[in-house]
Amino acid sequence: MLTTTSTRAVEPAELPEALAVLRREPVNNAFVTARVHSSGLDPWRLGGEMWGWYREGRLESLCYSGANLVPLCAGPEAVRAFAELARRQGRRCSSLVGPSEATMALWSHLEPYWGPAREVRAHQPLMATDRMPSGVRPDPLVRRVAKNEMELVLPACVAMFTEEVGVSPLAGDGGLVYQARVAELVGTGRSFARIEDGRVVFKAEIGAVTPQACQIQGVWVAPDRRGEGLSVTGMAAVLDHALREVAPLVSLYVNDYNAPARAAYRRVGFREVGAFSSVLF
Repeated sequence: MLTTTSTRAVEPAELPEALAVLRREPVNNAFVTARVHSSGLDPWRLGGEMWGWYREGRLESLCYSGANLVPLCAGPEAVRAFAELARRQGRRCSSLVGPSEATMALWSHLEPYWGPAREVRAHQPLMATDRMPSGVRPDPLVRRVAKNEMELVLPACVAMFTEEVGVSPLAGDGGLVYQARVAELVGTGRSFARIEDGRVVFKAEIGAVTPQACQIQGVWVAPDRRGEGLSVTGMAAVLDHALREVAPLVSLYVNDYNAPARAAYRRVGFREVGAFSSVLF
């Protein structure tokens, strides 16, 4: 008997079904799940469309299509369907990012039409922990960034983004969207830093937050202070806040070539639980 499948935008009324799919992989899906929890499925509020792949009318897989194209809980059939929909619409995103197998499969279908990419990061270890490490004392000087310190932390955020992505977040719209995001994280108490003599020497944010998991992002140490162990004790401090106040499971993903960062995260107790991939345009 033939199996009926279909692909279309998920309707706002299907929020419970979409959340059920997202809960299947809480660490992989944290970024998109956080957006859905805060904005629902209305494209204007969500900042993009949520596509669904249906088998016999049942929602099985998702793909967020906004500034990023993110396949979620997507097997080969769903990936092919999402790739065809993306190809027909044309590229609207600045990157593909998500669980490695699905993301790289999606890119294999889209590369003939959208390629070449500016950069492909095929393997970015996904790491997680649910407990504080033994033997690592959290840095007592790492604290929440105050709302009146936005101008102080923004240059560090811009430096981190530029170093990580290869382009400045201030390009294009003059940085309005990026500055708004930094302001949101500061305003909600999810931006942390060690500030010495009016200068940020370590910073990180708790970016995505869901009831099941949260994701640390934007970890950065001032270049002239690297090698002092600030990333280890600083991350321990952020992890302590996250576990006590935010979610029972804390995750992050890191470039595989960044050996110092991976070693620091392992010292704080993070272990690899999967892998992400990113395709940057």
